[in-house]
Amino acid sequence: MKVAVLGCGAIGGLILGYLSKEGKDIIGIVRDYQKDPLSKEGLNIEGVRASQKIKVKVDTKLKEKVDLAILAVKTNDLEGIVRTNLGFLKDAFILSTQNGVEADYLLSKFFPRKKIVTGIVMFGATFYPPNKIVHNFEGGFVLGNIYGAQVEKLDEIVELLSAAFKVAVSDKIKGAKYLKLFINLNNCIPAILGVSMQEAFSDLDLARLAINLNKEAYKIITKAAIGLESLPDYPKERIDNLVNMPSEQAAAAFSKIMAGLSKEPLYGSILQSIKYGRKSEIDYINGEIVHLAQTLNLDASLNKRMVELVHKVEETNKFLSKEELFS
Repeated sequence: MKVAVLGCGAIGGLILGYLSKEGKDIIGIVRDYQKDPLSKEGLNIEGVRASQKIKVKVDTKLKEKVDLAILAVKTNDLEGIVRTNLGFLKDAFILSTQNGVEADYLLSKFFPRKKIVTGIVMFGATFYPPNKIVHNFEGGFVLGNIYGAQVEKLDEIVELLSAAFKVAVSDKIKGAKYLKLFINLNNCIPAILGVSMQEAFSDLDLARLAINLNKEAYKIITKAAIGLESLPDYPKERIDNLVNMPSEQAAAAFSKIMAGLSKEPLYGSILQSIKYGRKSEIDYINGEIVHLAQTLNLDASLNKRMVELVHKVEETNKFLSKEELFS
């Protein structure tokens, strides 16, 4: 398959690098400032698979048709990059990698449902512009179709990605997407403070706040009758147990998990966007819980507060102290 990765930050860059190394016919569509460093110096990857420099092919927009487009920009940038490259995407299969649940619905404005592959990314990475990525922890892809449609070449796409990643297929991808949403709900806390995930959640007060965000979201998703589905290496029972534990016990368990997540500092996707002056995906993560609560006339005041504080940091370009977070 002729493949393009549209958006080559942490996730897209890692996909581009590893599949290029495996000899796949793949190009990365990158921002202007990335093109020369990536073309001339290659992509530098460090982390769990050791340090390596990989030669990659990149451009700032598509110039020929592709068979598969892997969309690795944030949800708020999705429509723009699709419109820019739409002429070369008409016949392609489209793989989403975004956090939250809205990306595939946005993509249905442009592509037939049977051409959309819903993707969940389970590995972690940090982007250091213009051409360095730290691969923080392993994990694979979960693929499906959020509409329940049959994707004609899904087996071919699984085989392609399997050259570099573990790949699973789920026929209940919507429930799995919502479980991944829980994993991402806590990214807002280190983003507000401007610190790594490990630094934030070594503090039990902050770990307790993360648990309370999950407890609030769990009530809302339960009321909405959305069934959570397990992910590889992340059973849904883990969330069930955390939200049903006493907060102190759950916070201690959560803190221990986060401390061992990666040897290198891990900066969540929201903080990475803020650091590089871009709008984050907070409206599609905690904001999704707020939106769902509104439709059901339920309270999501804690998640709503986190959305407001992330937007405040985005607007002022100033991180908050722990005291300001809790005020």
